[in-house]
Amino acid sequence: MKFQKRTFSSLFIIAFLLLLAACSGSDEGGTKKENNGDSDEASNQKITIFQSKVEISDQLEALAKEYTAETGVEVEVWGTTGDDYFEQLQIRLNSDQGPSIFSLQNVTEAEKMKSYVADLSSEEYAKDIAPGMELKVEDKIVGIPYGVEGFGLVYNKDLVKPEDVADYESFVSTLEKFKAEDITGLGLSKEAYFLIGHISNYPYSLQSDHYEFIDKLTSGDVTMAETKEFQEFGKFMEAIKANTPSPLDVTYDKEVGDFAAGKSAMIHQGNWAYGMLADFDVDFEVGMLPFPLMGTDKLAVGVGNNWAVNGKKDEAETKAAKDFLNWMFTSDTGHRYIVEEFGFVPALTTIEANDLDPLSQDVLNASNSGQTIPWAQNYYPANIVPNDFAPKAEEFFLSKDMTGEEFIENLDDAWKNAVK
Repeated sequence: MKFQKRTFSSLFIIAFLLLLAACSGSDEGGTKKENNGDSDEASNQKITIFQSKVEISDQLEALAKEYTAETGVEVEVWGTTGDDYFEQLQIRLNSDQGPSIFSLQNVTEAEKMKSYVADLSSEEYAKDIAPGMELKVEDKIVGIPYGVEGFGLVYNKDLVKPEDVADYESFVSTLEKFKAEDITGLGLSKEAYFLIGHISNYPYSLQSDHYEFIDKLTSGDVTMAETKEFQEFGKFMEAIKANTPSPLDVTYDKEVGDFAAGKSAMIHQGNWAYGMLADFDVDFEVGMLPFPLMGTDKLAVGVGNNWAVNGKKDEAETKAAKDFLNWMFTSDTGHRYIVEEFGFVPALTTIEANDLDPLSQDVLNASNSGQTIPWAQNYYPANIVPNDFAPKAEEFFLSKDMTGEEFIENLDDAWKNAVK
């Protein structure tokens, strides 16, 4: 009997001690779990990026890995499967499977996505965007530019001085001079955007509000033929046709190659053309000048793509997406990737870009100083350049008798056809 009592007492004590240990372990475990949850909050967060510029996909993946290593936030980069990026984006967003960060080309796309895009106006780096380069909807900044690009008169500094092409009269005189010397004064090429898409930008962009003008053009309230900027543009095009070889026999490669060989004094191109020029043994300095419609001294500078944040994600994911962009636009690592790895001309005035090629440097100088006119062609009706403008331009260059005035009337018809 004594044995039984002692056994019962021992068992009771052991059970009691186990109970204390369990309670103590439970409290400690609960405390540890709570602390781990706090410390791992950032590392448990994940954001996704979906963007259309496939040529920077690998570099963006590398940037994402560096960000994850530094912050613990997982960043997944989604690849696009073709040219229908915007359609893919719409499907993903509408099915609640959208990314945290995505790209938008222009205000037309941004307006279609305005229920999804987050307001980035209060982000610290937003104030550093070069003048006029932010993507806005209803006065809110909803897109941060990847970088800037510009186009204009790419010129041989041994042959042309800025004062030679400062207005219509000097421009025509210069073309006539080079024609007499058997040099192409201004080279165009037959591809739709290089033939008419980019050069047609100027009379639209010189309007006081090019968005409003284009809307009125679409509604039939105005015409190009009755607008002074287009009337002068027709005169410029007539002078180009009269004094230079037909661009319909010239490819982009030949246009740039002839310029590199000194056969052309100027070409109408963008800073992207330097990539090909660098492959030639060019023995002269090059630069970019404004196309002097109405005597403008500003370059046409714009943005091809913009970063946007999905405002319909939960608060934590939206914040994490904004944090990523903030890091990319303010950190040394982010700056290095933008300039060196992505190869962009920076759109933020706080990002230094050393060793830019001369065309990109001219674009950067114009952008940072605000000496720019916009890319109005970003607001053109879809596919109007290849489907409607290009055939009219081809007809113009094929016809010896068609005047610049008639050409502008034909562009009016092309516009009506594109929006009907």
